[in-house]
Amino acid sequence: MLNLGNLKKAKGSTNEKRRVGRGKGSGMGNQATSGHDGQKSRSGKPHPYAGFEGGQMRLVRILPKRGFTSPHHVEFSLVNLADLDKTFDANSEVTLELLVQKGLIKNLKHPVKILARGDINKPLTVKAHQFSNSAKDKIEKAGGKAEVI
Repeated sequence: MLNLGNLKKAKGSTNEKRRVGRGKGSGMGNQATSGHDGQKSRSGKPHPYAGFEGGQMRLVRILPKRGFTSPHHVEFSLVNLADLDKTFDANSEVTLELLVQKGLIKNLKHPVKILARGDINKPLTVKAHQFSNSAKDKIEKAGGKAEVI
């Protein structure tokens, strides 16, 4: 009968901790499972950082550095006029929320810029953060408005 007095762990469910470096009789004495001499057998063996090359000058430091990343760079979600023409009906107002709903942009994390790729044949009121000059001209030529938010 099973009760609290005769409960046992399943065989193989636990392992005893390896006690390394506790004498030759333990089977893990002497070099303590670190092999023979060398850098990896010393204390503190995990090397200090990724890219460590054993004291040799690191490749990352040897290669020339090129270019510059501006801290003021703004990444825009881009929408083309052809997509607006396909997606929206004439005389409708195009807002950022509608662009997300229709799947033209993923989210409102980035500001939206309207580009002039393709043609627009319907009058639309488009609200966005930026417009290319040619996109603004095409929207106004079709009888719509380009409003900067």
